[in-house]
Amino acid sequence: MQSRRDFIKTAGLAAIGLGAFMGCRPGDNVPRPFNINTAKGGMTLKFYPYELHLAHVFTVASYSRTTTPDVQVQIDYEGFTGYGEASMPPYLGQTVESVTSFLQKVDLSQFRDPFQIEEIMAYVDSLSPGDTAAKAAVDIALHDLVGKLLGVNWCRLWGYDAAKAPDTTFTIGIDTPDVVREKTLECAGKFNILKVKVGLDNDKEMIETIRSVTDLPIAVDANQGWKDRQQALDEIFWLQEHGIVMVEQPMHKTRIDDIAWITEHSPLPIFADESIQRLRDINYLKGAYSGINIKLMKCTGMLEGHKMVDFARGNGMKVMVGCMTETSCAVSAAAQFSPAVDFADLDGNLLIANDCFDGVKVVGGKLTIPDRPGIGVIPVKS
Repeated sequence: MQSRRDFIKTAGLAAIGLGAFMGCRPGDNVPRPFNINTAKGGMTLKFYPYELHLAHVFTVASYSRTTTPDVQVQIDYEGFTGYGEASMPPYLGQTVESVTSFLQKVDLSQFRDPFQIEEIMAYVDSLSPGDTAAKAAVDIALHDLVGKLLGVNWCRLWGYDAAKAPDTTFTIGIDTPDVVREKTLECAGKFNILKVKVGLDNDKEMIETIRSVTDLPIAVDANQGWKDRQQALDEIFWLQEHGIVMVEQPMHKTRIDDIAWITEHSPLPIFADESIQRLRDINYLKGAYSGINIKLMKCTGMLEGHKMVDFARGNGMKVMVGCMTETSCAVSAAAQFSPAVDFADLDGNLLIANDCFDGVKVVGGKLTIPDRPGIGVIPVKS
């Protein structure tokens, strides 16, 4: 076993020549990375806060924001570095303090090497019942590290064809007609499908404003904003007439019977977002939704996210992969299994002004997965 592992790592070293950690440098006022698990020959976990600055005010049915708290993570092992991150939009209920507190508990010195992903993540998951974003950060860094050791990205390791990566939506938040029109024109010619936040009393105005400047297909996300199931269904029929192709989370996640009724009568597929977090939730949602939206920050990362793709498919459900506002680190991680999904909403890195990684690109509206090992990212100065 030892000789085989040494061969794999040697092959990985020959295939890729990685330089020293360049690092995200969010500013002089940010603390230097915490450093734990420094046992000789083992894995070293480092992490530090990094606030994401949005290019525009971002508004959904329940709140608006201009920043998103984030924690950058790296795992070092035998000259290789794997990168991960935890992004924490308000509704997750996680903070920089909770993430860093969780990460301080993680002891990787008990494991031989990063190839024990299943075992390591079972241990990480056991440390608390929640903290999904913090767990995802460790998971992403592990996957990036293992891919680099093997010299292959995870899209290929999972057996997918990167050329089959889908178009990604570009998100337009709730705003005034002038701002919505401006945002729509900004992405003209760059994307093949849009995603529009709805769920307030100006839904039709939002769609009509967008339709005044583009006829691109649109996915809508109500973020639990609709209150009456008949009105929601009536709006969905209206939306279909205006080129909408799918609907996310029409009502509050607790109203499962009303959502099941909407799904049964809807001319458009209905996807779970706030209703779905982890693999275990899929059984409960079968029949109530047409599909699920998988987000790494909610499901604890790539290991479980990939399992969710297979399990949902096996149960006849459609699959979407989404993201929070994140750097190209987490977005590139999610993009690794994007060739296996029906819809992709991986534009979180495009919504921020201080991305500190170079990774997945959008070319002609289509996700382009880098042909680099691991999750395919390179740190850059923001």
